[in-house]
Amino acid sequence: MTKLSVNINKVATIRNARGGNTPDVLKFAVDCERFGAQGITVHPRPDERHIRYADALAIKPLIGVEYNIEGNPKGVSKSKPYGFIDLVKEIRPAQVTLVPDAEGVLTSNAGWDTVKNQDYLCDVVKEFKSCGIRVSIFIDANPKMIEMAARTGTDRVELYTESYAREYAANREAAIAPFVEAARVARDCGLGLNAGHDLSLENLAFFHQQIPWCDEVSIGHALISDAIYLGIEETIHRYLDCLK
Repeated sequence: MTKLSVNINKVATIRNARGGNTPDVLKFAVDCERFGAQGITVHPRPDERHIRYADALAIKPLIGVEYNIEGNPKGVSKSKPYGFIDLVKEIRPAQVTLVPDAEGVLTSNAGWDTVKNQDYLCDVVKEFKSCGIRVSIFIDANPKMIEMAARTGTDRVELYTESYAREYAANREAAIAPFVEAARVARDCGLGLNAGHDLSLENLAFFHQQIPWCDEVSIGHALISDAIYLGIEETIHRYLDCLK
């Protein structure tokens, strides 16, 4: 079964727009689990414009589902001298997803070049795995990059699905084709498989039908946007239905 991990960054974005604690990010994480989500994802960035490092720390003891922390291992909080690696090692989530997002980007927009960054990724993967944390590497649907990711010792890769979502309406068979190939390569390499970025109620069911062995999808922006209209409980149920 493909698990649904809810990325709650956008909830923190709304809170931060006004200050204070409305909406309550911690309660939202707990409620997502209560409504059926099988994981919670956060992506703290150095400028803490949405999820703050303090949020990431506070969520861990409140939830029983898998906790996934995404980010660039080179990141350092602007508010205090606390690096992403330090944060993850203190929390010890079920999974850390390594994302090569550059400082100042609105959202993650590329996967790792696992050829150029091979030695660095080997070191980071080893450090996290020594703490008992499962590691996933955010990556484009590129067989070569997946094969090289496998050499780092990572447990999983997460396919960056923005191009699939962008091209889905025009030709969903063509849009999914490179991802099916990439998923097969990952499976042949012995890697677990995650996916995320712009997956939605429109395109998730077809993605799951074509790649049913995907371990986890991490969905934030579309899911939180749908919740504005449907409510978070109904929204989570609809996303779970797409994964049946």
